[in-house]
Amino acid sequence: MMRKILILALGAVLALFAGLEFQAIRHLPEPLVLGPGVTEVKKLSDYFPPLQGSVNDCTIYVLEGREPGGTCLVLGGSHPEEPSARLAAWILAENGTVSQGRLIVVPSANRSGTMVTRPGGAYPASYTIPTPFGGRTFRMGDRWASPLDQWPDPEVFIHYPSKQNLAYMDVRNFNRAWPGRPDGTLIERTCHAFIEMIKKEKIDVVIDLHEAELQYPVISTIVAHQKGQDLAAMAAMVLSGDEFKIGVEYSPKALRGLSHREIGDATDAVSLLLETPEPFLDATRGRTDAKLLLTGQDEFVVRAGKRGLLFEKIDEKGWPIDVRVGRQTSTILTLMDLWSQDHPDRAVLIADVPKYAELIAKGTGAFLKDPKAADPSRVRYE
Repeated sequence: MMRKILILALGAVLALFAGLEFQAIRHLPEPLVLGPGVTEVKKLSDYFPPLQGSVNDCTIYVLEGREPGGTCLVLGGSHPEEPSARLAAWILAENGTVSQGRLIVVPSANRSGTMVTRPGGAYPASYTIPTPFGGRTFRMGDRWASPLDQWPDPEVFIHYPSKQNLAYMDVRNFNRAWPGRPDGTLIERTCHAFIEMIKKEKIDVVIDLHEAELQYPVISTIVAHQKGQDLAAMAAMVLSGDEFKIGVEYSPKALRGLSHREIGDATDAVSLLLETPEPFLDATRGRTDAKLLLTGQDEFVVRAGKRGLLFEKIDEKGWPIDVRVGRQTSTILTLMDLWSQDHPDRAVLIADVPKYAELIAKGTGAFLKDPKAADPSRVRYE
């Protein structure tokens, strides 16, 4: 009897410490310093009031130029376990300026997903980007929203409105629930709110940032709705000639729920999705720690590549975070440069954002601001 009591007590102690750690992860502060170009800060609930006060009432940063033009929306954090997407959004908000049109940046589109790590995945709780002032720490996140915020999962997720059957866990997948619905789950309501925002703000181009495992065929590419195929193809040609190789994939009409399909169908916006390589996500990886997340170096993924099991090249240099963030920012800037040339009345002219070569040379941390040195009125928390 005493043995059972001791085992029960030990289990309670372990559960207590685990719970405290999970609580700390969920509430780890992520400061964002408003850059010189940020002219307005809004909430997603401004476009869909029922989200007000919910975990997914995320923050929206508006950079508006003096000259009228078009509007570009950049979504980071659709899948928070893909860190270059969130970091690129941070760099846009903390550094970017706009002379014509508007750039709207969302670093935590699925905020719930930033507050949990994958069960059984042995993910690190957080990671730190080295900076001149010490470092900036970010929550690791997961592909799906936290079950603490949306539960239970059904046996089969039936996408609305197509009625296509998807995997049960994708009911919490922000990039499988578009266009959403006002009376649906938390994730469906979040997608619906973004659709309302895209319509109300008359957004011209939506760019959804992602990373992919090297064993996934849609990688190092721009996925484009048919309205954006020419823009994506031209950007891929320019980038492949000047900076790095990138391809184009066309959004399949039969695959429902993804941003590049549903946003383009439901609104007037051109919808695009960017994929960079992230070895951290590969099933053949070794130890899943912050070092792998940041360096992109893994001997087991390299071995898989030598056996022809990958859809992107990798060697001992890996895919460092600076390379991946640089691919994101350069692709965004190239897309908007080309868009602005073709649509001068709807141009979005962005400056002061580092591109691929500069990020590799100086590191991502060189472009993250020190919250302690900033005016407190210019600091927000994700």
